[in-house]
Amino acid sequence: MATDGTLGPSDLRRFRGIAGARAADGRPVQAVLRAYRVAGAVLTEEIGARAPQLAAADAFTLARMLLTTLDTLSEEMATAYAATSEDLAADRDRALRLLLDDLIAGRHASVGALTDRSARLGLQLPDPYCLLVAESTDADGPEMSHDAAPELLDALDCTSAADVTSLVTVRGSGAVLLLPAGVVAEAGAALGKAAWRGCAITGESLDRVAVAHRLAADALDTAPAHAHRPGRLLTDADAHVLALLAGHPAAAPDHFGRLVLGPLAGPGGRHLLEALTAYIDTGSANAAARELHLHAQSLRYCLRRIHELTGRDPRDPWQRLTLDIARTIALKV
Repeated sequence: MATDGTLGPSDLRRFRGIAGARAADGRPVQAVLRAYRVAGAVLTEEIGARAPQLAAADAFTLARMLLTTLDTLSEEMATAYAATSEDLAADRDRALRLLLDDLIAGRHASVGALTDRSARLGLQLPDPYCLLVAESTDADGPEMSHDAAPELLDALDCTSAADVTSLVTVRGSGAVLLLPAGVVAEAGAALGKAAWRGCAITGESLDRVAVAHRLAADALDTAPAHAHRPGRLLTDADAHVLALLAGHPAAAPDHFGRLVLGPLAGPGGRHLLEALTAYIDTGSANAAARELHLHAQSLRYCLRRIHELTGRDPRDPWQRLTLDIARTIALKV
């Protein structure tokens, strides 16, 4: 910058870039400009304190330089911000992808900021939501493209939530979708038809989409093959089990137990939890029934109820493991 406050080409490019980034992030540029004004005031006070004998002419020169600089960068940044905003508005699909990209990256630390950005885009995000991370079952398949990813969104039935906007973006070889929470019930079948597998997180708030994405992506990276039955999605419970097994649990023990066991973790589910414990410990329904002094059919009925209440079949190896870990934790808490 010249001594008269004139900004050079490299300075102008940098400030225009900052304004463009603000527009892409959906955050107002006014906060940046105010920060520069505050910095100018602080700089003036600091110079005054360090140079008490500063002549009036020098003080006027300093003030003129600061005003000229602030005026120039304000005009350049406002123009760049408006231009980027117009480009994004003209390319709505790109604007929606950028919004989900920023949510995944954790660039929106509050629901308020996210609400403001959504309002500017004229949309309402699903809340409660499902964050679905999906990938092809073919490990050697091509990376997902931005053109192909919406096909997965089209395959999911979101018509029951017509007042909200679902989002989709791409991460490496897979897709990330922000959907109404109710869609998760049908998502497994839709992915199965396309030879995809996925993990759906529904238990996080909108300001924690980044946490949900990390849980889902890590789950897909670490889940054993037998956890992916055809037509079945990994869920919050699977993701938390895998995080626990990896040594970095993402939930407190009591929350983890409730997440997997559901009603079984409450007082009313004690008899079912006892039946589950006996079944896991003995390895068969007949042996568990003998241990609990029940008829074998009564024990099998308990297993069916456990399946209905938790969504997990104790006879399935992976789901039995998640139930085993959860009941072990629940009995210790």
